[in-house]
Amino acid sequence: MSDDPETARQIEELAADDRPLLVLDVDDVVLEFIRPFPHFLKSRGFGLTLASFRLTGNIAETASGRLIEQPEVTTLLGEFFDAQADWQSITDGAEDALAALGDSAEIVLLTAMPHKHRAVRRAHLDALGLPYPLLTTEMAKGPAVAKLRGNKGRPVAFVDDQPSNLVSVRGSVADAHLFHLMADNSLRAYLPPVPDGITIVEDWHDATPKIAMALGF
Repeated sequence: MSDDPETARQIEELAADDRPLLVLDVDDVVLEFIRPFPHFLKSRGFGLTLASFRLTGNIAETASGRLIEQPEVTTLLGEFFDAQADWQSITDGAEDALAALGDSAEIVLLTAMPHKHRAVRRAHLDALGLPYPLLTTEMAKGPAVAKLRGNKGRPVAFVDDQPSNLVSVRGSVADAHLFHLMADNSLRAYLPPVPDGITIVEDWHDATPKIAMALGF
């Protein structure tokens, strides 16, 4: 796995911090995604039917029933992220959890999205009262978390709703504490079993004490 050079540049801008490191995905971990996204699609003349844990193959044009292909999905996602302030709210319990954990840990938000959407997301997070540093990546998350940790050997916890991202981080930071959190737990039915060594948490109320224990406070 290789670094995303723009993500590496963003990491270099961060202030030095020796506290335990907590890295969080954004969509469906800190901000709602899968609940508002169908409403956005409806406003654009599309519908979402989740028959599997992916967007491509599950979005259809309402008028014709035509399933749209990856390029159209990518375009719609871009439009959604441009308008995210109109659609995305904080996931239940996240604000209080981050406030509590942020007293003892360095919290960094790491979102897999095109870098061009970073400024819009930054402004939306600020408006919601979530001032934590935001990194965007267009490549695997593992190398980014390894670079964030640096060579200090400090404890690392990583929270994501996508098992592939958790596996990526484990490949780059072998001793990272990994947590699988989904804003909508009904979607777990579409996933294969979460790999061993990853802690499944039901929500932020469940996650907070487990993360604190993993990071040693």
